[in-house]
This record gives sequence, C-alpha cells and structure tokens, in this order.
Amino acid sequence: MTPHIRPRRLRTTPAMRRLVSETRLHPGQLVWPLFVGEDSAPISSMPGVMRHDLASVEEAARKAVDAGLGGVMLFGVPDDADKDAQGTHGWLPDGMGQRAVSAVKGIVGDDLVVMVDTCLDEFTSHGHCGVLDDRGGVDNDATLALYARMAVAQAEAGAHVVSPSGMMDGQVAVIREALDAAGHTDVAILAYAAKYASAFYGPFREAVASTLQGDRRTYQQDPGNRREGVRETRLDLVEGADMVMVKPASHYLDVLADVAALSEVPVAAYQVSGEYVMIEAAAERGWIERQRAVEESVTSIARAGADIVLTYWALELAGWLK
Repeated sequence: MTPHIRPRRLRTTPAMRRLVSETRLHPGQLVWPLFVGEDSAPISSMPGVMRHDLASVEEAARKAVDAGLGGVMLFGVPDDADKDAQGTHGWLPDGMGQRAVSAVKGIVGDDLVVMVDTCLDEFTSHGHCGVLDDRGGVDNDATLALYARMAVAQAEAGAHVVSPSGMMDGQVAVIREALDAAGHTDVAILAYAAKYASAFYGPFREAVASTLQGDRRTYQQDPGNRREGVRETRLDLVEGADMVMVKPASHYLDVLADVAALSEVPVAAYQVSGEYVMIEAAAERGWIERQRAVEESVTSIARAGADIVLTYWALELAGWLK
C-alpha cells in the first residue's frame, strides 16, 4: 500500500525543518562558565578554555554581552597560599570570587546575569566542599554557616545569583535566610539540586587547581540514583530555590526530564568539563563533525527540559545561532 501519512513531508527542506522544530536554542538561555585567578593561563585538559585574570575576564564579559548570552558563571581560583582548612578566602571581601564578581559586574552592570559558584572546594586546602570533622568527613552543619557568609559576601560584591553547589543538606534555606537578613532579598539562588559524584568532572579539577584527595561520594549523589535527584530537587524548592540545576547534563537526561516535569521554577543543566573534552577530542581526530556534535549535544539538553544550559561552548554557540 502507498502510505498517505508521511511524516517526511515535514523534513523536506531546511526552511520546513526550522518551521516545525520542537526545540530551539537561543543565546539568551546559555550561561558561560569562567574561571578567574591571579594570572591568565590555558587549561591543558580543556582545549580552548582558559583561566582568566581580572583584566581578561572583563573582556570575556564584554564578549558575552555582545553575543547576547544569558549569563556567566564565575569560579574564583585562589593561589595555593590563600587556601586553608576552612576556605576563608571564599568569603573575604578581597577573595578571588568576590574580586571576579566585582570586576565583571563593573563591566556589564545588569546587561548580563552574573552568577557565582557558592562552594568552598576551590578555597580549602583539602579540596572538599566544606569543613572537615575530627574523623575527616565533611561536617554538613558547620559548613552551612560558612556558605551563608560566602553567599552574603558574593551578594555584596554584586552577584545577581549565588549558586550553592556543595550538596549540603539545608544549604538553600540557610543561604536564603542569610541573604534576606543582610538585605539582599533580590539576589537569586540557583541550587545545584541534583549533582552527581561523576567521573566527568576530571578536567574541571585542573581548571580550579583542586587539591582534593579522595572523592565526594558522601555528599554528591550516586550516579545510579534517579529518584534521589527528584527528592533533592523537591527539598531545594521547598527551601526557596529560585532556579534548580542538574549536573552533569548529557549523561543525566532522564533526571533532567524528571526535574523539569516537577519544577515550577527555571531548570538549568551544566554540560561539564568531561562532556566538553570528549567532543573536542573526537573532533580533533576527525571522528565527528565538531559544530554539528556541539549543537546536537546542547539541543539534547534543552530537549530534555533545560531552560538554561551552562556550557563551555556558550560564546561560540551563540555566534553560530546568530
């Protein structure tokens, strides 16, 4: 029989495919992660990505605005000499995170959403996301008090959004209370709600000069757990998260879809360093077509339900989309 229902009719030309596309990327939904330290340097395990100094991150911020990006996510990277067991430079007014926020905010004002990572791992000498107890484990409740101090310092530096990524129980509620008490009621919280103890963070460790020994499996989620991602998200929503995030993105699209289905606030997903370098490495060897692979990977994240995508390709991808 000759079929009378032919879905291929809607695939006949580029114009037709554009017209009926279900998922459309745009620069305004992209967030560019930026690493900021005292000196600029390339990150060897992340080709095309660098650690900025304050002058070069200002230039990057200008490019982000010109490209129409939605925002930047800043990671302060202190010198090793500035690290200690508590991560004190995480909340000092002249800590690298606060200096990065001030520099970028001074350039972009409110033309770009300035987000900042609210976690101690870059600032602690042991590399964990919180302070350690007598047995060497991360003390959840003692860490919360430091997250509150850090978030307030970041808000005072000019951040539009603070982003607790340490997966401490109760972190969103404590930060919200601290921000409100300090008069920063307009500063939003992007909660890393479902963050997994992933093997795909490896290159990121070089980017932030991590000193971590061991792993973070006692506070980040087990990669095999899907329902737990939903549970963590519900808790962050109850605690007052303004946005929620799933991390990593590409290998957790089922969790991302679950979170998007239940969330009444915007949902973000972070395309992490390992996801980035796999495509870059394969493309460098000629095994895949780079631009198509990048576009497809980010589109799949949006298709699964992400309103916001954090990706190291944000600036380049925005140029392609335009």
